[in-house]
Amino acid sequence: SCFHVPYSALTMFISTEQKERDSATAYRMTVEVLGTLIGTAVQGQIVGMASAPCISAGEDLNSTDLQVASEVNITEPHRNAYMIASGVICSIYVLCAMVLFLGVKEQKETCRVRTEPMPFFQGIRMVMGHGPYAKLVMGFLFTSLAFMFLEGNFALFCSYTLGFRNDFQNILLVIMLSATLAIPFWQWFLTKFGKKTAVFIGTTSVVPFLISVVLVPSNLIVTYIVSFAAGVSVAAAFLLPWSMLPDVVDDFKVQNPESQGHEAIFYSFYVFFTKFASGVSLGVSTLSLDFAGYVTRGCTQPAEVDLTLKILVSAAPIFFIIIGLLIFISYPINEEKRQGNNKLLKEQRENEIDSDSTELNVV
Repeated sequence: SCFHVPYSALTMFISTEQKERDSATAYRMTVEVLGTLIGTAVQGQIVGMASAPCISAGEDLNSTDLQVASEVNITEPHRNAYMIASGVICSIYVLCAMVLFLGVKEQKETCRVRTEPMPFFQGIRMVMGHGPYAKLVMGFLFTSLAFMFLEGNFALFCSYTLGFRNDFQNILLVIMLSATLAIPFWQWFLTKFGKKTAVFIGTTSVVPFLISVVLVPSNLIVTYIVSFAAGVSVAAAFLLPWSMLPDVVDDFKVQNPESQGHEAIFYSFYVFFTKFASGVSLGVSTLSLDFAGYVTRGCTQPAEVDLTLKILVSAAPIFFIIIGLLIFISYPINEEKRQGNNKLLKEQRENEIDSDSTELNVV
C-alpha cells in the first residue's frame, strides 16, 4: 500500500494533459499486467517443481505416518520453493521501485495548491461526497469483486472441476498473456468510442466465456481458448477503471476550483477498495469451500465442492458484473463532459499564469 498509493497517484503529477495521462495509464497497466504475468510464471515454475502430491480419499489425514511423511517429504521442499520464489519476486520489486524513483520526474509546479491546506478529514468528506467519484468507486468495487472471485478460485476450478491439475499454471499464463496483449486494443477502443462504452463492452465480454467454461464438457483445448478470450476482458477490467479516475479528479477540480490538492485521497481510496474486494472475495471463497467440505490437497473433492467452484467462478462474477454495470449507467462523465472539463481546466491554468505574470510585473 505504501508503494501502490503514491505510485498510482503519480499519474496526476506527470502531466496536465488528458491524452498524456491516458497514455501513461495504458503503459502503466500494460506493465502491471506484464509484471503479474512474470510473477505468475516465476511463482508457478519454482513452486511447481516442489508441488505436493495429492492425498487420495482412502488415506487418513490424521494418521501419524502421514503427518511425518508430510513434514519430511512435502513441507520442507515446498517451504523452500516458496522462499526462493519470494526472494526472486522481491528482488524484481526493489529494482522496479528504484527505476521509478530515479527515472520519473514529478511536475509539482503544474499541480501546486493555491489555497490554504485543508484538514485531512474535511478533504475526505469532500472527495467521498463527489457524486461521479462515489459512482465510479462503487462500480469499480463490484466489477473488481467479480474478477477477484474468478482469479482467486480459477486454479482450484481447473484442478478439480475441469480435471487439469497439471495444466492450471499454463492456463493462468495464457490469461495474463492475453490480457497484456489486449491492453493496447482497449486503449485504442476507449479513444475511439469513449471510456464509458468501453467499460460496458469490455466487462460484459467475459460473461459468455464464464458461462461456457461451466457448461461445456471438460476439454483442454476449449479451456485454453476460453482462457485467452477471458484475458481480453481482464485487460479491460485492469485498464478502464484507472483510466477513468483522472477524469473524476478533473471534474472535482472544475466544481471545486478553490479546493485543490486532493489527488492522493482519490487514489488512496481507490487502492483501498481494490484491496477490500480482494479480502472479501478471499474470505467468502474460503468459507464457502469449507462449508462445502473442501479437502486440502485432496486428489478428488466432494460433489458439493465442484458446485461451489462453479458458482464462485461463474455465477458470482456474473452477478457482481451486472451490479457494477447498473451503477455505471448513472456515471455522469461521458466524452462530451470530459472534453468540457478539459477546456475549463486549461482556462483556469491560463488565468493562473496571467495572474502570476501580473503579480511579477507589479513587484
